Amino acid sequence: MAGRFSNKRKTASSAAPANTPVEQKPDERLLAAMARLDAVSPAEPPEGGNTPAPNSPAAAEENGEKPASPEQDEPASEGNAKLRDPKFLDAKVRLHRKLIDEINLSAIDKVPEEELRRQVAELASEYVLAERLPLNAHELEEFASELYDEMTGLGPLEPLLKDATISDILINTHAQVYVERFGKLELTPVRFKDEAHLLRILNKIVANVGRRVDESQPMVDARLEDGSRVNAIIRPLTVDGPLISIRKFSKKPFNLEKMYEFGSLKPQIGEVLAAAVSSRMSLIVSGGTGSGKTTMLNALSNHISHDERLITIEDAAELQLQQPHIGRLETRPPNLEGKGEVLQRDLVKNALRMRPDRVILGEVRGEEAFDMLQAMNTGHEGSMATIHANNPRDALTRLENMVGMAGTNMSEGSVRAQIASAVRIFVQLSRLSDGTRRLTSVSEITGMEGDIVQMQEIFKYVRVGTEEDGTIIGEFRATGVRPKFLDEIKSHGIEIPGEYFDPKDPL
Repeated sequence: MAGRFSNKRKTASSAAPANTPVEQKPDERLLAAMARLDAVSPAEPPEGGNTPAPNSPAAAEENGEKPASPEQDEPASEGNAKLRDPKFLDAKVRLHRKLIDEINLSAIDKVPEEELRRQVAELASEYVLAERLPLNAHELEEFASELYDEMTGLGPLEPLLKDATISDILINTHAQVYVERFGKLELTPVRFKDEAHLLRILNKIVANVGRRVDESQPMVDARLEDGSRVNAIIRPLTVDGPLISIRKFSKKPFNLEKMYEFGSLKPQIGEVLAAAVSSRMSLIVSGGTGSGKTTMLNALSNHISHDERLITIEDAAELQLQQPHIGRLETRPPNLEGKGEVLQRDLVKNALRMRPDRVILGEVRGEEAFDMLQAMNTGHEGSMATIHANNPRDALTRLENMVGMAGTNMSEGSVRAQIASAVRIFVQLSRLSDGTRRLTSVSEITGMEGDIVQMQEIFKYVRVGTEEDGTIIGEFRATGVRPKFLDEIKSHGIEIPGEYFDPKDPL
């Protein structure tokens, strides 16, 4: 590229001495190009009056494509819709390849972002003029921004990742991208040029965390720099093309107060849970996919003393704990030869040698459950984990089954006794049909009766109706059961008002 970070491109400014700044207004060439483009109508064909506009039905028919029906129109501005046209997607990819050839990639990190954006914009304007692409000034600016994202970020995904209202990005092949906003799925105008373009972006994601995805290993879990979770699966396991799911996390981790504002739980319930965490009671958060388990774990972890040493263990690191003394561990998949795999169970065993006060598992899904229970029973009280289950009793059963996966010769009664001794509280979360996430149950393990683990529910969410727009109406209630762990909480100097457990009125 021009000046300081180009290997091949020669411009007039290159004649200046290396240490002498070139006196030129930063956006002079870009503004001149925009002024010339503004004189051309966006819909005006570049050559000849009979060429159909890029987005017109006639153009689609000429390309052998079916013209889009009015019912399939996507929610996009005119400029956005034009830039989603295959012609412009192809132009962006071709220009990106051209820039890769011209840019000294090793020097990009040393160039200030503003300067890099300016020079990318200059090249984009020159290219648009040379190719006579019918873009106005605003569209040119957006085209240059997308090109910058293509070079330094994740291309078409960048605007979605920056949108704070989006919680999930679901990519169904290169031609279709959905997002979840406020609990509802909606189609976006975002497109990739082709499958190769999408795979290039995916490989950039997984390479950053030292993983790979190809035909020999077509499934992968990864994460973005901000901690967002990425799952991808490609051919030959998919029929139509790559399927990628990105679960975004808030840049500022949620706390319980924020969850009160969203109506996920009531302050009385949060106060009891915070007291239990502060009192070093082992706790498991259970729920379905997308119910907010990781968010709840992050929020509860705020009530762990800063004097404690925490070790977190995850498949793909996504926890956002706020304590100063944290060791973060992450599993590793096998290499090309099928060797070098490190499982969660291996990390749990190693974590116990790292002098942790608490061990926190991002998700228990297999034989590591046995070692987690051992940790909870051997001086690491207050450890926490999440598990997939539809209700607390199911979570208990799943935990029992996963301990059996460890291959130990323990009897059913011994396994249950281990669970009853290790875990004190189950927090159940659910994603309701209207897209909202609610804490639906808080249950306490009270011990064993025969071979049965005894569990009592303390708080619950009761659904009372549904509004015309589908919004669920419900209320949080106490069951009237006074938890046994209140005495232990009191011994730590924390008082919980008795009226919190009164079932007469909603919380």
